Amino acid sequence: MSALKGFEAAARLSSLRAAAEELHLSHPAIANQIQRLEQSLGTKLFARRGRHIELTASGRRFYPVVRDALEALILGAETLRRQSCLEPLRVQVYVTTSIRWLAPRLAQFHQRYPETELRIKTYSLDWTFDSAHADIAILFRDGPLPSRLDWTPLFPSTLTPVCSPSLVMGHSLPLSPEALQAFPLISVYTESWSWQGWFDTQSPSATRPAPPRALQVDTLAAALEMAARGEGVALVNGPFAEDDLATGRLINPAGKVQPASGEWGIAYPSHLADDPRVEAFSTWLLSQRG
Repeated sequence: MSALKGFEAAARLSSLRAAAEELHLSHPAIANQIQRLEQSLGTKLFARRGRHIELTASGRRFYPVVRDALEALILGAETLRRQSCLEPLRVQVYVTTSIRWLAPRLAQFHQRYPETELRIKTYSLDWTFDSAHADIAILFRDGPLPSRLDWTPLFPSTLTPVCSPSLVMGHSLPLSPEALQAFPLISVYTESWSWQGWFDTQSPSATRPAPPRALQVDTLAAALEMAARGEGVALVNGPFAEDDLATGRLINPAGKVQPASGEWGIAYPSHLADDPRVEAFSTWLLSQRG
């Protein structure tokens, strides 16, 4: 394909040097492409006339075939790109990310990109990219991704205890790790981070087995809602309690935000990197970071 592009440009411009500049290649690279093409066809395509080149009889017969074929390929690729842009972009997202962060912001995306339709697919247990049903995903990772996926960091991994102000009313804040253990702790058993890990980072004296008053749920969205209702203290990884913390519906009773391993980010197959829908959604997601 590259040799045919080189031949078409050289024939149209009557210059190997001009063709090299147009295709952002070196002069020797274009010359080698033409030479290999001539060898494969068994005939000369160009004759040199001073500092310029001109097509031979074989070259003149071959040029319109190559020109029309390249134009057809470009037209076909553009048609396919336009058709793909009409299809919804399938977005894989963790249920908490969808409810607590993405959904409240989607109106802004549609205002900026009205031509791009999104199809949101929420997952509560699976953290791997669903290549069969998604074009792009907002994921958490604490290890390498498959090489077929491109990755753009979105949020750092940070652990923040949160609860309703009513739960700790009458207590002196911030609470020490030891004092925090006296309250019901809401854990999300489907996540890789845990209360035990958080206590381990605070002080050795704060560590303990799974607390007997722990409440276990399968999504952070459920844990945060329970925390907001005063049923216990939840541990949130990421920005998913920011709105409630800003309004005072939730507070950080420990007054600490603990950095953690891993990160939140945007994942998509490498072959979709130039898809205008993927580019638009990725650019918009990055603009939404606090």
